[in-house]
Amino acid sequence: MDLTYVYMDSPLGQMVLCALDDRVCAVDFVEEDALFAIKRMEKCHQVIAKAGNNAVLSQVMGELEEYFQQKRTIFTVPMLLSGTPFQQRVWQILLEIPYGQTISYKTEALRYGNERAIRAIASANGKNPLSILVPCHRVIGSNGALVGYAGGLHRKAALLTLEQS
Repeated sequence: MDLTYVYMDSPLGQMVLCALDDRVCAVDFVEEDALFAIKRMEKCHQVIAKAGNNAVLSQVMGELEEYFQQKRTIFTVPMLLSGTPFQQRVWQILLEIPYGQTISYKTEALRYGNERAIRAIASANGKNPLSILVPCHRVIGSNGALVGYAGGLHRKAALLTLEQS
């Protein structure tokens, strides 16, 4: 197994993209710890990452560039969602939220089948390794407030504005 990563500049800051063989496994904004997402993927997949590029990383970079230019609303790049069965089910719900729309955490919990699981679902959203591709930024508070986004609320607001314009 090969874990490869590349950095990408975006309108919202630098991002790191990781691929395990032929599937993208992490898309994250770079904050203080530029290696956080890479370390997380190394631990998850028990393999050492190497800098470089490959076909899937080129594809995801292109698709993200199109997204930021408002030319793409659906991602087709092969994805690897690594997490617990609960997290994977929550992330599948996120994939069903259409571009340009939002749902509340309560609605997400109802779609999951347990209205009382809001906190656990919010926690799973926060551990989503594929920022933007798995659109956790489309989940908002029941009162319409922007709450909880690992990439920062300023980025969540910018992503929603991009999608709704």
